Parts: sequence; C-alpha cells; structure tokens
Amino acid sequence: MRSKSNKPDTLLTHAGRAPEAYHGAVNPPVYHASTILHKSVAALEAAQKNRYNQVTYGRLGTPTTFAFEEAVAAIEGGHRAIAFACGAAACYAVLLAYLKAGDHVLLPDSVYGPVRGFANGFLQRFGVVASFYDPLIGAGIAELVRAETRAIYLESPGSHTFEVQDVPAITAIAKAKGLATMIDNTWAAPLFFKPLALGVDVEIISATKYIVGHSDAMMGVAVCTEESFPRVREMATLLGTHAAPDDCYLALRGLRTAGVRLRQHQAQGLALARWLAQRPEVVRVLHPALETCPGHALWRRDFTGSSGLFSIVLRPDIPKPAIDAMLDGMELFGMGASWGGFESLVLPGHPERLRTVKPWREGAVLRLHAGLEDLGDLIADLERGFTRLAQHLA
Repeated sequence: MRSKSNKPDTLLTHAGRAPEAYHGAVNPPVYHASTILHKSVAALEAAQKNRYNQVTYGRLGTPTTFAFEEAVAAIEGGHRAIAFACGAAACYAVLLAYLKAGDHVLLPDSVYGPVRGFANGFLQRFGVVASFYDPLIGAGIAELVRAETRAIYLESPGSHTFEVQDVPAITAIAKAKGLATMIDNTWAAPLFFKPLALGVDVEIISATKYIVGHSDAMMGVAVCTEESFPRVREMATLLGTHAAPDDCYLALRGLRTAGVRLRQHQAQGLALARWLAQRPEVVRVLHPALETCPGHALWRRDFTGSSGLFSIVLRPDIPKPAIDAMLDGMELFGMGASWGGFESLVLPGHPERLRTVKPWREGAVLRLHAGLEDLGDLIADLERGFTRLAQHLA
C-alpha cells in the first residue's frame, strides 16, 4: 500500500512504486519493448484512443517510463510528467509546444547556453522572435510583452551567474496577459523549489543532474499542469525525443536517495562558498544562499534550500594562464560539463560571451559543483590550486 504522506522524503522514497504489480519487487523492473500486442481490434482501438495513459508502443513509454514520470509528478506537485532523452530535449520540446511562426518569446539573459542557441538559431529560422531580459526584472517584464508574445521562459537561478528570479511576479503578469510560462528548475530539483505552486505552467528539469545523481545517464523531464500536459505530450510524441527505459530506471533509482544527497551537496556547497568568499583572489561568490548573490531575498522567500552548484568571480587582474595553471592541476575537482553527480567539478564560465542585456564586465567566472568528497580534502585541493595560481603571477 502506498503512503498518503506528501512529505518530501517520503515521496522521494515511495512515489512511482507498486511492488504488488511486480511480484513484490521493491523497484519497478526495466521493460524493453517496441511492439505491444493487443488481443483484439477493439482492444487495439481502445489503446490508440488512450495512448498516453497505458502502454501502447515502446516509444510512447513502458511501465518503467510511467513509473518514473509518476514519481516526479508527485514530488513536484504536477498533474503529469514527461520523460525526455536529455534536459535540452525537454527545454526545446516545451518551447515548441507553445510557439509558432510569427510568435515572440521572452527568455532571461542568464539562460542555459544551449537554450539561447536554440532560440537564436532554430526558432529564428522558423519565424519565432526571441528577446532576452534582465533576470532580476520581476514585474517589470510587463513592459517587454508585445502583442505577439506567447510565452515567458524562466531559469532560476540563472546559469553560471545564479540570479534568482521573482517567479510569482512574472507568472502573475503572464496570467494577466494570457501567456504561457515555463521554467528550468534543475538547480533546486527535486527538493528545494516547487515552481508549479507559484503559477508556472511547465517545470523543466535536467534529470541528468541531481535526480540521476551518478553521472551515468542523460535524462530530462517536463512536469506539467493539467492544462499544459496535452500540448507538451503531443509535441514530445511528434519530436520522438523520449527517454530510454534503462535511463528511466537509473533516474528512478537515483531519485530514492536524492534527499540525502542534496542535503549533503547543500552543506558542502555552502561551506566551500563561505571559504572561497574569504580568499583574496575571489571578488564575489555567486551562491543564492549568500546575501551577496543577486536575488538572495527571493531565494529566502521561495526556496527551502540550496544545491551544490555555484560560481566565483576572480579578480579582473588575474590572467588566463594563471587560471589555467590553477585548474590544470586539480586532483578532486574534475573539469567537465554537467554537474549533480557525486563528484566535485570546476569549469570556466564565460557569461561575457553570451550576455546581451547587461554585458558582463567582471573578472573570470569559475563554476563549481560541490560533490560528496571529504570537505577538508576539497578545500586542500582548492588551496593547492590557488598556490599554483599565485606562483604563476609571481
């Protein structure tokens, strides 16, 4: 029997599970399937009319897929969820579900780089105009809405620079003007922020990150309201970017420990952020839980915690070769894209290459992900890195 509790840790443990349906197995098994057989024409026709609520064809989902989608929808407070092959695929499908030639969409200047590229490239080629806005604009976004505007895209906190957006203010404007809203909530999911409760129509999560949690599967998921689900699900079907059952299984397994992992990532991240804030090489630490971060008051109001991802801004007089010397010798902080796994990462960020609303004129940005290693060892690794940086400056 499933628990009726809506407490986050209980949901993370029990949502999407039905041991009685799988001979008592605790975890839903992996179903590999393309063809699904039906006993009669009547059964086939009934399945075709109800293709999003039962197993009808492998591409549309197997029991493994549906178990994962059910769990995420329950945890995020959504009507239904849709699993995608990666986070970017989920972002693109949601945008395409609401936009057509001649439409206008608003996106934050701090948006995930591939989404910016999709808006400026693919969408533009098909007659959709994208404009970017200051992520801290709040209710002022009303002044940017045009007659042809159809959607407002949010990402909070923003990629690399971690501005926290005023989600309730923006969704209120959108609802008053009949616009759709969608948000990339990867940084805080699946524990610390519930944007659907603040009026967002579609929540997008790169499940590759904290849901999978082990850096071994690519996954995306869109969590929808009852009104938004049909159009997003139809677009997902048209694009064919569905998640594989093996990846859904890994994501579902990762989901069970996401609560304890996220709290540890949170603690490690905050400790590293505070230590880095005292370093003479660091001008600013961009971590939403710190008062110095843009949108900190909004984070305190809307979030229940913070993850392990944040950035630091180095002194503008530190040249690239010195930064390279620091990063090239790191032992515990790996250098690679993505984040959300058990391991710590560091990656140069380049907001100066992307920003168009407010050009980035500060020093170099390093994005860090605090993994699950011993905190003292992580600090020692960073200390050695700063020593290499200083030696290069000498």
